[in-house]
Amino acid sequence: MGKKLRNAAARVDSKLYGLQEASDLVKQAAYAKFDETVELAIRLGVDPKRADQMVRGTTVLPHGTGKKVRILVFAKGEKEQEARQAGADFVGADDLLEKIKGGWLEFDQAIATPDLMATVGKLGKVLGPRGLMPNPKSGTVTFEVGKAIQEIRKGRVEYKVDKAGSVHVPVGKVSFAVSQITENAQAVFASVVKAKPSSSKGKYIKGATMSSTMGPGIPLECTTLGRHVD
Repeated sequence: MGKKLRNAAARVDSKLYGLQEASDLVKQAAYAKFDETVELAIRLGVDPKRADQMVRGTTVLPHGTGKKVRILVFAKGEKEQEARQAGADFVGADDLLEKIKGGWLEFDQAIATPDLMATVGKLGKVLGPRGLMPNPKSGTVTFEVGKAIQEIRKGRVEYKVDKAGSVHVPVGKVSFAVSQITENAQAVFASVVKAKPSSSKGKYIKGATMSSTMGPGIPLECTTLGRHVD
């Protein structure tokens, strides 16, 4: 652990923090020269190996992510035009397919119209591991491409439980106001709580931390956030 991280970690007491207090502390503890991303890590009481306990969802952060997202859209005809008018960074079909096969991956989110998914599916081994594969459950396989682009621009984030039973979701930047980080985090918690599988028994939210890219983890008091789903 470097000196800067040790000094930042020294700010964190051995207690559980409320969201607003943690949002304030994550700003104080940030020390990098760039605008660090603030992330929530939520440990869930689910078994990710079971298909009926897969937790996955999306939510729109009230104050956005603070990051410029490069959006790619697989579409043809009228939907291609709609995507361009909505401000997509890259739009196409077979041309983009070949470009990606060649190793190009200069985008952050991908959207596809349902009629092109048979073609886009050929990129599964490339896009899947990177979290870039369009998926109906996340709203990125749709004919409403304009709406999907607008939601992403407004700050829509996607989450999916990992093999360890946790979800990791960005909730802003350290340059955000404390209230903005807090409200974004509240939106994520509300969405994750709503996504609780019916087959999950016992305590659902088992723990959570907030941290910046380089900063220490700040443990959160989750009792009130998850009590109605325990």
